[in-house]
Order: sequence, then C-alpha cells, then structure tokens
Amino acid sequence: MQLTLWTYEGPPHVGAMRIATAMRGLHYVLHAPQGDTYADLLFTMIERRDRRPPVTYTTFQARDLGSDTAELFKNAAREAYARFKPEALLVGASCTAELIQDDPGGLARALELPVPVVAVELPAYQKKENWGAAETFYQLVRAFAGRAAPVAREAEAPKRANILGPAALGFRHRDDLREVSDLLARLGVEINVIAPLGASPADLARLPQADFNVVLYPEIAGTAAAWLERKFGQKSTRTVPIGVGATREFLAEVAALAGIDAPPAMEEASRLPWYSRSVDANYLTGKRVFIFGDATHALAAARVASRELGFEVVGLGTYSREFARDIRAAAAALGIEALICDDYLEVEAAIAAAQPELVLGTQMERHTAKKLGIPCAVISSPVHVQDFPARRSPQMGFEGANVLFDSWVAPLMMGLEEHLLGMFREDFEFHADAAPSHLGAAAAPETAPAPAPVLAVAAGGAQGVTWAPDAERELRKIPFFVRGKARRNTESFAAEKGVVTITVDTLYDAKAHYAS
Repeated sequence: MQLTLWTYEGPPHVGAMRIATAMRGLHYVLHAPQGDTYADLLFTMIERRDRRPPVTYTTFQARDLGSDTAELFKNAAREAYARFKPEALLVGASCTAELIQDDPGGLARALELPVPVVAVELPAYQKKENWGAAETFYQLVRAFAGRAAPVAREAEAPKRANILGPAALGFRHRDDLREVSDLLARLGVEINVIAPLGASPADLARLPQADFNVVLYPEIAGTAAAWLERKFGQKSTRTVPIGVGATREFLAEVAALAGIDAPPAMEEASRLPWYSRSVDANYLTGKRVFIFGDATHALAAARVASRELGFEVVGLGTYSREFARDIRAAAAALGIEALICDDYLEVEAAIAAAQPELVLGTQMERHTAKKLGIPCAVISSPVHVQDFPARRSPQMGFEGANVLFDSWVAPLMMGLEEHLLGMFREDFEFHADAAPSHLGAAAAPETAPAPAPVLAVAAGGAQGVTWAPDAERELRKIPFFVRGKARRNTESFAAEKGVVTITVDTLYDAKAHYAS
C-alpha cells in the first residue's frame, strides 16, 4: 500500500454518497467506523450545499469490534427509516467495515422495513470513487427500472430522452445539465428523466418510457446506460458535447436517434470559432499543453486544444483506469504516449519533463503548475471550492465552449502580463522599494536602493546537465512563452557538446547554433 498526501479519487463508498446526495427520497446507511463522517465536508464545504448528505453512519469504535457490530447496523437502519422516512434505503459498508463482513444488505432486508432496500457491494481495496458511483447508480436503475415495462407511445408524439450522469460533487454538472437541456429543447426533444441528479426512486422507474438516453458522463452513467440498452433497447449518445465540434456532432447524433432534422447554425452563441480564426489567435497557435484529468474531460480537452485552439498537446493522461484504452487511443492519434496513473507525483514529474506552456488538469495539477511557474486551468475533478462558482459556468454546449476559451486563454494572457511586469522589476521606477507612482517623485527616497539580487539554485536539466546560477538568471530574462523552448534547446546543445554545467556562454552559444 502506498501512502500519499493527495488522491484523485476517494474510496468507492464516497462514489455511492455522491449518488445518494444527488437524488431525492433516498437515504444511505453506511456501515463505517468513527471518522468516516469526514466525507460530509466534501459536499458542505467544497460543493457548498446547504444541507448535509442523506447518509447515516453506524460510527462503530474500536471497542465495538469485540461485540455485535451487526446489531449496531440494524439499529442505525431502523433509526434512519424512522427519522427520514425515505422512499428507498441504500445500504453498504466503507473500506474498514468491509473487513468485518457483517453483510449490510442481508441485515437490512431482515428488518422488513416498508420500503425497498438496495444493497451495494463496493470492493474498496480494488476499486475507487467513480467506479463506486457508477456501480451504485447501475444497481439503483436495475432495482427500480428493472420491474417496469416500456410504455407504448404514439408515433406523432415528441421524442423523449433521459439525461444520465449528472451527480453531486461533479465538476460543473449543474451548469452542464442546464446547457444540454436547452440544446435538447431547441431540437424539440422532451426530457423524460434526469438522473441521478434530482431524481427519486420513482423517477428511475420511469426511465424505460424514454426513446433514448443522453449520457453526459460515461464514468458515472455508462454502465447503467448499457444495461438499459440491453434490457429495453434504448440507444445512447456516444459524443460528449464539450467544445464546438463535439457539440455539433452531439446535436447530429441526438437528431438521428430522435429521427428529426437538426436545425442549422445553432452555434451562433459561441465566440470560440470566430476568435480562433482571428489575427489575435496567432499568439495561441502551437502552445504546448499538458492535459490530465478524468477520462471524459481529458479526452474532450485534447480535442478542443488540438482542433479548435491550435495548441500542441504534449501530454495526455487520466486517473480513470477503466477508460485507459480510450485515452491511449487519443494519445496515439496525437503522436504521444498516454499517462495512466493515480500518483500525483508521477504526473508532476511528467509535466516537468514535458515543459508545457499551459497545464489543463485537476486541483493537484494546479498546485504543480504553480510550483513550476506554468499557467494552469482546472478542467476536471478532483476540484476545490473555487471550482464551484455561484455563477453559471458550463463546460458543455456552445456556451461551454466560451467558458473553455476564457478559462484556458486567460492564464496564457495573464502570464504574458506577468512577464512584462518582470521585465521592469529592476527598473529604477518600478523596483520593490520605489514609492507608489501616484504619490509623485517627492515621496520617493533620494537614492532608490538596488533591488535584491535574484538567487538562483542550480537546476538539474532534463538530459543530465546542470544550470549555473548566472545562466539560470539569464534564462529567466527570456519571455516565458519561449523560455521552455530555450531551455530544451540549450540542454540538447550542452548534451551534444559534452557540457556538464550550462553557463551564460553556453546559453548564447546554443542560441547562435539554433539561429544559424
């Protein structure tokens, strides 16, 4: 077992909590030790929900292990039903309680409560959060939609679709849902059920009444959608509408499933295509970008970056091992090797080696990029409170394309501004000890003190060479948007010439070599 400071996914019971918290009329009884209630903070502090999750913990302690922990669970289940009166009860065990083998499902059914009981067995030591969310949603859909029969509908009736995948603690799920709902309405497609977000167990029983399913997040809804297709013949969308191109394909796919014509020119609300063709966008062309996140958002980001913004994708990876094949195929098409791992330190090392000019990742990559001095935008869970804005900020649809453009391009532009400020850092008028300019020259000291020297630490190069402090200082004077290329070229030049320590002379020799 590897100890780590950060993790991309929690244990699978956190995924089950995300489904239970997203739904109405469902209560989750979790057999767990004291201390596992920390998961509540994910929803109340990170997602800023106004109520705690619908979860009851048994919260057994070490001294309880020698007694009847099964009775503790039964008491917790009885009390949860009596207090909350849910339409259905979801029961399961956390990673620690799994070792006790108390069988929460059997214990809850033995109570003969007057509501359905759905048990989820989540192997905490083999699987993680997204898998737990997908398995929980799948078991709930089977339990409540499995007994239903498709309803015959008139041929002239408007087509209906289920929207599957939005959940609690999802990255911009609330806003994506609104954007996709608007797109379906413009196509004339009715929404039958949205699940799990906002759905009740009774709503899940109505899933077979739809003509097809719209799958927004395959990590969560893919398993359930596949079962609905096998059971009821409901087809599902395959395209996730992130970016202008993918949104166009999504609309065409929905129109084909619904048997209708897609209206032309629905992307007039997006400014991304116009800017990508403008003169100002030349600054973005060829920017090196490293992408890491869940599979849905990483794949979409790679497509938007390479096809719609003209970036060069130099790194692509995911922690969603269940979708490793898709990520590897996308990386191969871009001529790079995929990174499939859940170790943030390995991702950090890959980013440092690739020397990108922009990082698109999770909150972990945001910290890494800050450490390395690289612009960054968050595109995927895991995220922090700042990634749940009060305003609408979708990732999907044409408005989502605008949001992507703003959030990805702004860090690059702000980085240019920081460079310009840095160029004047040692200027007599702008150094750290200079008086504020609005106070006038009289407020400034007669002789401005010299700025503190920049202390450079020799850094190990990518090819085994070392940078001398004066060379490192000289490198920092190069604009950030070409600094990475200058570093790579200099290190390659030094390696070819057998230079161990790069000096200022080496830096300028390399510049002359590549300029000739």
